[in-house]
Amino acid sequence: MSLVLGIDTGGTYTDGIVVELSTKKILNKAKAITTRENLAIGIRNCINNLDFMDLKKISVVSLSTTLATNAIVEGRGCEVGLIMLGHQPVGKLPVEHYAVLPGGHDIKGRPQEELDLNKTRQAISGFKGKVDAVAISGYLSVRNPEHEVKVGDLVREMLDLPVVYAHQLTTSLGFHERTVTAALNARLIPIIAELIESVKVVLKEKRIDAPIMIVKGDGCLMSESLAREKPIDTILSGPASSIMGGTFLTQNLEALVFDMGGTTTDIAILNSGVPRINKEGATVGGWLTRVEAAEIYTYGLGGDSYLQVTKDRGLLVGPQRVWPISLVAHEHSYLVQELTDYEKDYNLMFAQATDCFMFLKLFSAEQLTEVEEKVIELLQNGPHSLFYLADKLDMDPNLFNLQHLVNLGILARISVTPTDILHAAGKYTAWNNAAARQGVEILARRMGKTFDEFIEFASESIVNNLCLACLQSLMGCEGEKILLKESYDAMFFINKALNPQIKNKFGCTLQMKMPVIGIGAPVRAWLPKMAEKLNTELVIPEHAEVANAIGAATGKIMETIRVLIKPGEGGGGYIVHAPWTRKAYIELADATAYAIAEAKKQAALAAEKAGAAKFELVVNHEDIYANASMIDNDIYVESRVEVAAVGRPEWEREEEKEKFFVDTIGC
Repeated sequence: MSLVLGIDTGGTYTDGIVVELSTKKILNKAKAITTRENLAIGIRNCINNLDFMDLKKISVVSLSTTLATNAIVEGRGCEVGLIMLGHQPVGKLPVEHYAVLPGGHDIKGRPQEELDLNKTRQAISGFKGKVDAVAISGYLSVRNPEHEVKVGDLVREMLDLPVVYAHQLTTSLGFHERTVTAALNARLIPIIAELIESVKVVLKEKRIDAPIMIVKGDGCLMSESLAREKPIDTILSGPASSIMGGTFLTQNLEALVFDMGGTTTDIAILNSGVPRINKEGATVGGWLTRVEAAEIYTYGLGGDSYLQVTKDRGLLVGPQRVWPISLVAHEHSYLVQELTDYEKDYNLMFAQATDCFMFLKLFSAEQLTEVEEKVIELLQNGPHSLFYLADKLDMDPNLFNLQHLVNLGILARISVTPTDILHAAGKYTAWNNAAARQGVEILARRMGKTFDEFIEFASESIVNNLCLACLQSLMGCEGEKILLKESYDAMFFINKALNPQIKNKFGCTLQMKMPVIGIGAPVRAWLPKMAEKLNTELVIPEHAEVANAIGAATGKIMETIRVLIKPGEGGGGYIVHAPWTRKAYIELADATAYAIAEAKKQAALAAEKAGAAKFELVVNHEDIYANASMIDNDIYVESRVEVAAVGRPEWEREEEKEKFFVDTIGC
């Protein structure tokens, strides 16, 4: 009997299940609060809450997580030094420290300019003491990776820091997107490493001797060693798992899967029971990456979204995630009195009057200001309100901004969230209702509303934002590029449909033509009203609150290697552009034979590294020719070789591991 322990570590909750693999029966399930200051605590609590006596029989532990997605959405992660070779930045970058140096290649893989080793060493020295990892992106490095590799060797020699190579993360063109992908991958290294180490600590305590697998953004699994190298592949891991869990729990083959967590809402459209894979790359937190993932639409909207009253008395919901004030005050009830005593009647530039902060941990190499160090000292014994901190610092709260410490993961912001709205309204009573009510009272006064008016207004705003997320996702699935919130014309009609109680000369209605599968802890509170406004069926399956963990436990491994063959110099011969090298051949047959043989080897190695016990190799080879009407023969354009290794994780533990090779030539 093969038992799988599935764990999903989200921004708010850590979910766990035990599944019997052959029958796919869910034996036990549990939830616990995610303890971001020490992930091991939440994971330990979750496993304890499972109350499963045969933990020694667990043969594999499979993880999914929203930590990487949330970190990108919230702008968190370690400080990264970025080296760009052969090209200036072509857009905004997710780093503060970067250098542009000579190097890079042309479309044929030839050096467009040689490396300048002196300038390179100077740039690397400039990162010392400022960054925790280095990302390297060379212009057209997917055609020839040699410059990235040489610079990486220098970084390791001089700084002894983790190095990320852009060419190892994607074979797609697009210098900017590849650069962003490399920088974000470097930023996420400590976040995923912390998750893995936290899990291993708890497994050792529980005497669970089993390999660890991690869900990628396409719903497939990879080993812990691969996840440490490519944490970027775990973006959308949580929502990809929720899709797999949602399809496992329901029979709906055509549906919108709606996963509402603490930090984000993630939406995928199912066709014939599976989501589309976005080969152009996933977009998370406004950053277009080159990470292949399930086509998931992610919004900074969840149970822990930051509710902010604007200067013009509007209400913003998200995208930043904060700790619910009712949750933190459950352990630190004095915060209720602090909100009462210190709340001041003037506008804040960087915060809300309900904001409190708590210390998480100090781990960044970055130099902190004197004020930041004093704030950290004040928070050592527990969380405090912004006005309490300002009073102790003898400073105007507008003169210091703690967002930098929040971005670094040193502090956490605490404020009013949708979860607090449910507490204040009496619909949810798990934590400190008095803190939620006090926070709502403060925001209500800021908006010039009564307590009940604010509850109704905020609830309606949250539901309307959820409706907009569905509509935007459906438009994206149909190929439309309109951003609804930025279109006055579109929002004119949508607002009429979402707010029918407003008296106007005419009204509108909306209708979704597919059901919604609700996944996640908050969906029972918010989705019924959303489905009503969208005139659609809502399906919330049994075990919906742990669907992510179910998806993690039922995944498989798939590793894909792509090689491109292009015409050689002056139209003579052929050049193989592989992720590991650039080689020239006289005959196309020889180039193709090399590409297929080496891609098989690399795919097999990747599958083994990812943790596969058995796998099949599926080979796709396509020669592309352009139709030339003026000459007798078509013109050769390129050849594409793709080898996918598909298999099961090493949880069956056979002594002999067979490898099945199935070669399918052609598309």
